[in-house]
Amino acid sequence: MADFLGSVWWMIVSLGVLVTFHEFGHYWVARRCGVKVLRFSVGFGKPLWSRRNRNGTEFAIAAIPLGGYVKMLDEREVEVPAGERAVAFNNKSVWQRIAIVAAGPAANLILCIALLWAMFVIGRQDYSATIGRTTGMAAQAGFVAGDRILAVEDRSVATWAEASMAITTAAMDRQDAHVRVRDNLDNERTRVLPLSQLPAGFDERQVPMQAGFIWQFWLQPARVDSVSADSAAADLLQPGDLILAVDGQRVDSADQVTPLIQQLGQRGGPGMVEVERNGERLALELTPQAGQGPDGKPRWMIGVGFATNQTPAYDARQQYGVLAALPAAVRETGKLASDSLGMMRRMLTGTASLKNVSGPITIARVANASAERGVDWFLYFLALLSLSLCIINLLPIPVLDGGHLLYYLIELVKGSPLSERAMAAGQYIGLALLAGLMGLAFYNDILSLVPR
Repeated sequence: MADFLGSVWWMIVSLGVLVTFHEFGHYWVARRCGVKVLRFSVGFGKPLWSRRNRNGTEFAIAAIPLGGYVKMLDEREVEVPAGERAVAFNNKSVWQRIAIVAAGPAANLILCIALLWAMFVIGRQDYSATIGRTTGMAAQAGFVAGDRILAVEDRSVATWAEASMAITTAAMDRQDAHVRVRDNLDNERTRVLPLSQLPAGFDERQVPMQAGFIWQFWLQPARVDSVSADSAAADLLQPGDLILAVDGQRVDSADQVTPLIQQLGQRGGPGMVEVERNGERLALELTPQAGQGPDGKPRWMIGVGFATNQTPAYDARQQYGVLAALPAAVRETGKLASDSLGMMRRMLTGTASLKNVSGPITIARVANASAERGVDWFLYFLALLSLSLCIINLLPIPVLDGGHLLYYLIELVKGSPLSERAMAAGQYIGLALLAGLMGLAFYNDILSLVPR
């Protein structure tokens, strides 16, 4: 219940901030162009709060927090007194109308850069793109535990998320990827990851794992949390011990211990378990006992439990000074925009799945998760959402800002406005496209909640 309430709250906060900035862009430029603004509303439906300023503009917060609007005086919508026709939106020049409509997406773009600037000044903590284990394709390509990915093709990466995105992009394009890594000996090497060999219909959300990468921070350390009485480990191992090796085989994570214990039990006789305790390395002789696992099947056991869901410490940080953070924010905005537009292009051409379209449920869940991770991650989430709002609104779909801009560009070329009939037809087409997009987003959201 707490997660649900948190998700709803942070979604309202996120959309409230972004919509307010978007609509303020329209409002601010409209006022500079001499247009009378009747209402500035954050949200749709019945106003929960409203106030009118000295210019006659009503500022309102409405009940449905999924958008907003700026209503301007317009002869096409209401009868305008002769004395106010000069301040009606439809009587402004085409360039002024273009500026007013483009100001909303522009405000979101500026907000994205500002949020990323703040994030870089604070410093965003994350996990490095260090490989903890490899299997399958990655292992065959020569990647080994401890490799730290520095670049995928010509794209430098600093974190596991950036590396995952670059690898996923190459996989969607069915391209083998040249990956530059720094190994355990601090040598830089380039290895080729044959992503073109991934099977058709692969899950685009799990590409690094399907390619055989297991990131280091995913691996839970083999630190003993409990020791059962009368077990093989009783009086030998203690809570807090970190298991380093079993029968001479290195242990890097808790999930490796059980298979190694099975091998030791099948071999028969005692084996050496190496642990780190209070900074000292100890070698303890231990003989597994036959027992039953949770599934009722026979299993060799030593009687220890490991702590689960431990949060690993961050090992990467992106931080800049106040001045250096601005160009870094601009570069990051460009990178995010390129990724977003590239994903749209791939979905249109069929090289990426439409499952990548997300709606308000996913936004709410990610907003809550980002807020829980800290201010730095919430700022990053807001920046990404603001940029997405900018890009989506610029799509040439009637009823969106991009659709209106398309109308005005046609007017510039044609020398006169489109007919009301043509504009009405465009509105219907735009509503149909928007309804289809929203339906797909809701479908994907609901599908993501269904257990598999």
